Amino acid sequence: MRYYVIVNPISGRGRGEKSIPQIESSLRESGLDFTLVRTERVWHAAELAEGAVRDGYNVIVCASGDGTVNECINGIMNAKKAGHNSAAFSVLGVGTGNDFASGIGIPDNLDDSLKALKENRRRKIDLGFVKGGYYPEGRYFGNGIGVGFDAAVGSEAVKLRWARGLPAYLIGAFKTVFLYYDPAEVEITLDDKETITQTSLMISVMNGKRMGGGFKMTPESKPDDGYFDLCIAEGVSKGRVFTLIPHFLRGTQMSQPEVKMRRAKKVSIRSLNKTFPAHADGEFICLEGKDLTLEVLPLELEIIHA
Repeated sequence: MRYYVIVNPISGRGRGEKSIPQIESSLRESGLDFTLVRTERVWHAAELAEGAVRDGYNVIVCASGDGTVNECINGIMNAKKAGHNSAAFSVLGVGTGNDFASGIGIPDNLDDSLKALKENRRRKIDLGFVKGGYYPEGRYFGNGIGVGFDAAVGSEAVKLRWARGLPAYLIGAFKTVFLYYDPAEVEITLDDKETITQTSLMISVMNGKRMGGGFKMTPESKPDDGYFDLCIAEGVSKGRVFTLIPHFLRGTQMSQPEVKMRRAKKVSIRSLNKTFPAHADGEFICLEGKDLTLEVLPLELEIIHA
């Protein structure tokens, strides 16, 4: 079995580069046949992963955070779409948020995720596919889509150089309340059966459970059930945003009157007035979007987990 390890050296405020000696030592000690490469630019991980699958590697391993994980998933799926045998996928926890890994049962620390990789327990999970914004032809995602407030929070969080993970997103949330507070009126259609029309503070369409390193957007979500779980929050006052944040940290927001929880296989989001920002697994898919369409791809990716 051949392993292809993709490391983003700047992931986790430099933890990616610092982790390389431990990764190489651990894999050598286990006698694994592996190649390790570093990413050098945006979308490089997608190109590397696609090339590795085309070259016959059996397992693609991403040592990074959610953005690079998303690129690797897209590379694997692009190779699969081109007719190549799909490779299994795993993650080594060196990133800032590690939300995808958490949602599929991969430990978010390096020691335990290396152990899980070597134990080689496998399962298949769903993926999402979104069209719109910068990706009219579509982009795959593993954890979730955030529209509105959530996307703006991520934009502020990545600007912080002295904090990472949940603290960075909390600071970003507080900044966003004052910098981005002009939510769009949107029409959300679920499986062509239900349409919700409202001013939405944020819309999270989830395959995983959390975003931002600890915000439990859909705590009941399962990545292999063939459905998205949605968390949809109405537009509220600035003061109310601050009182909602603790509920999202605990995963109790479904008890609040402004929050709707739904499940669907297909979702469309259309703005009726102003544009909105949106991200897929923390990577922006639009800053001024008007329309997004999403669908679940059931059991599309084999992963190695703990």
